[in-house]
Amino acid sequence: MIDVASTQPHYEIAVIGAGIAGASVAAELAEAGRRVLLIEREAQPGYHTTGRSAALFTETYGPPAIRALSRASARFYEAPPEGFCANPLLSARGVLMLARADQMDALHALHTEVAPKGDVRLIDANEARSLAPLLRADYVAGGMAEPGARDIDVHGLHHGYLKAFRAAGGETLTNGDVRALARSSAGWSIEVGRITVLADTIVNAAGAWADEIGALAGAGPIGLVPKRRTAVIVAAPPGTDPAPWPMVVDVDEQFYMKPDAGRLLISPADETPSPPCDAQPDEYDVAVCVDRIETAFDIQVRSIENKWAGLRSFVADKTPVACYDPVAADFFWLAGQGGYGIQSAPALARTAAALIEGRPIPADIADQGIAAADLAVTRLDVAA
Repeated sequence: MIDVASTQPHYEIAVIGAGIAGASVAAELAEAGRRVLLIEREAQPGYHTTGRSAALFTETYGPPAIRALSRASARFYEAPPEGFCANPLLSARGVLMLARADQMDALHALHTEVAPKGDVRLIDANEARSLAPLLRADYVAGGMAEPGARDIDVHGLHHGYLKAFRAAGGETLTNGDVRALARSSAGWSIEVGRITVLADTIVNAAGAWADEIGALAGAGPIGLVPKRRTAVIVAAPPGTDPAPWPMVVDVDEQFYMKPDAGRLLISPADETPSPPCDAQPDEYDVAVCVDRIETAFDIQVRSIENKWAGLRSFVADKTPVACYDPVAADFFWLAGQGGYGIQSAPALARTAAALIEGRPIPADIADQGIAAADLAVTRLDVAA
């Protein structure tokens, strides 16, 4: 932890936001020998979106850059550094993209797009129901199976990065509400609560608050839109064991259902624009969720065991921004991961660390088709 008694401690890099984006890039930078401060506004890292994620590792979900970053993250997930975590980061799950008769064109279009670089196959209604036995026969027309999709241990991943960051000498400041940013010849002055710290470079990994942090620095905006996503836990039908079922996702992403510790995690896959906040579930979204699930599956939801919401923040093209701001010197954006931040975190952290230090993107990531221009804010049509 930072020594708050110190007078204006000076760091090479200050990372604002200790969710998965901030924690992972901070660990990469600290392990590269940089003196790094990780600033988190809450009492503990990951309180907001990271701590509320039901992440799945899939190489077919998201826009092309996300799929490329996810493919480049596979090696890390399958073989993390020694001592990074106590248990495997991935566990078997599989995913089934589901289509009604009127959605079959969308299903075939998705398959055409992702099949060249994804282990997927089209299946008929009978096979879809064999994988997900609760599907209603009069609902499903076909699907796309990705058997290699796996559950991610989000807690293990996040805390692995935080542990690696500390082991590399990184310092963390929690309850660190950034109130003001100012740049001078000495670098960035960061007013955090009642103290001030100095940093040569700022990395803005503040999630839903990233545009607000950018405004404090005289940077951006990048057109970031936080969107609420609702999740609900319900009981599985009596006599069923959901453990071997895949995650089932509507091809137009109108709902999903995923086994969760003997129960079912369901969502209406809502994307309701929201100001940055401690998101809470809306009863209307919960009701929509239940209706969509009961329509597609032979399930009667009699009670809600738990419900929550989180914010997933997007820019216009739903691809992350990882670049220096074109106006504010030494201010680096790492924002807009949307709903893909966990699955792509290892490769995006390595990419961002390289760009921050002025190095080429690592070859294994570049080989997947990622270039700096793909992540630059200049690709976006945003007002200054």
